[in-house]
Amino acid sequence: MENKLLSSISLNKEVILVNITGGHAMRKRLADMGLIERVRFKVLQSHPSGPCVLILNKTRLVIGKGMAQKIIVREV
Repeated sequence: MENKLLSSISLNKEVILVNITGGHAMRKRLADMGLIERVRFKVLQSHPSGPCVLILNKTRLVIGKGMAQKIIVREV
């Protein structure tokens, strides 16, 4: 499977986080939320002009469009 931006993933797809291209502060913030390399999560909602809603370990997370465009994932 090829790597894609989180913002381009279809609804209800399960993905693995491959890389975060943002700066140190963004990587730390996402890590604090549980989004680290090799973690699996599901995309519940995604809008081209709005946020992504994810589910990780039974917890819903909302990631803004800007962040979603800096998160590289691979579909499972």
